[in-house]
Amino acid sequence: MHVLVLGAGVTGLATAWYLREDGHTVTVVERNEDVALESSFANGGQLSYSYVAPLAGPGILSKLPSWLLRGDSPIRFRPRLDPDQWRWLAQFVGACTQRQSELSTRRLLALSFLSRDLMQQLRTSEPGLHFSHSNAGKLVVHRKRASFDAALRLLDYQRSLGCEQQALDTRECVEKEPALAHLAGQLQGGIFTPSEDSGDCYQFCVGMSRLLRARGVVFRLGTKVTALRRVQGGDRRVEALADDRAIDADQIVLAAGAASAALLKPLGLRVPLYPLKGYSLTMQVDPRGHAPHISITDFERKIVYARLGDRLRVAGMADVTGRRADVDPSRVATLRAESAAAFPDAGNFDEATVWCGLRPATPHGTPIIGSTCYENLWLNLGQGALGFTLALASGRSIADLIAKHLPAVPLDGFTL
Repeated sequence: MHVLVLGAGVTGLATAWYLREDGHTVTVVERNEDVALESSFANGGQLSYSYVAPLAGPGILSKLPSWLLRGDSPIRFRPRLDPDQWRWLAQFVGACTQRQSELSTRRLLALSFLSRDLMQQLRTSEPGLHFSHSNAGKLVVHRKRASFDAALRLLDYQRSLGCEQQALDTRECVEKEPALAHLAGQLQGGIFTPSEDSGDCYQFCVGMSRLLRARGVVFRLGTKVTALRRVQGGDRRVEALADDRAIDADQIVLAAGAASAALLKPLGLRVPLYPLKGYSLTMQVDPRGHAPHISITDFERKIVYARLGDRLRVAGMADVTGRRADVDPSRVATLRAESAAAFPDAGNFDEATVWCGLRPATPHGTPIIGSTCYENLWLNLGQGALGFTLALASGRSIADLIAKHLPAVPLDGFTL
């Protein structure tokens, strides 16, 4: 069977990998001139298998009013004359309940644990796949007593779901990661998860594309799919158009990130997908300084730090501001200032490479993985900030569905 994968980000490449592993002929179509040049290019770098709780949570609503009015807040909203933006926001607010958050977390954990197992298998079977991978673990640090106490209350619940985690006081946090010494007076404690990894998503994608090409997968780079349309003579099948010509395929998997919603609308398919703009800095670590070796998440600031070999990746922000990946200098300044304050001698943050990207997110924080009302169209969308973390499990699940096999993880709550 010939399967067309639309999108060469980490989700599309993972999908192509498992489709090819199952024996299908695979073509990957990407509008950019290379793979992983959009939201997979310089993301946070954390493979966060145990920290998958959605952004929409019961604690968010009380913070939103102050966050939305502050220029340096982790979440920013700029209203547009865009019904999709307002619809997404309304659904997001509706998802900020304890029940929905716990339900989404349980579903996401099942998918992320499968991804963790698949990543271990992939790294074992493909030892030449290098992407600055580290399995040093992750430490979520808390500056406020209330948030740390809430995290402590969640420990037993997280453990009951299979997460291996331990609570650390301030001294133990600094012992675990000496680079935190500068912040010791501001920390109440932290939660350490030894099973968390980190890696360079772009390097991973480039390596995967080489492996895929070696296995006969065809890449059509610099090819923009302008439309999905119903096949003439049958309204239950669709075809992809590029340069006004249909691309031949038996099955189509749409994994085009934030661009996917516009392709689906003419088919009568409305997906709850909206781009959340995020920012990152990447800098060379000063070997004489103190940069973190384990992944760090600053809970209050909503900023993540990931060590990628001799580089440090800093990422944060969730801006609901539109569909353009243009850089806002004020957001970059905030990220630089917070990073330099946390790890002042890690390196020169003023010389860090700046990036921003659009993370395709759903209001509930759960991706859309599965079939549509069209018999040959499949969706693999909406992984949001967990794109790298969930990519392998998402791709494996789509390949299983196309092969008419039962996926390893139930997809309840992930379908359209």
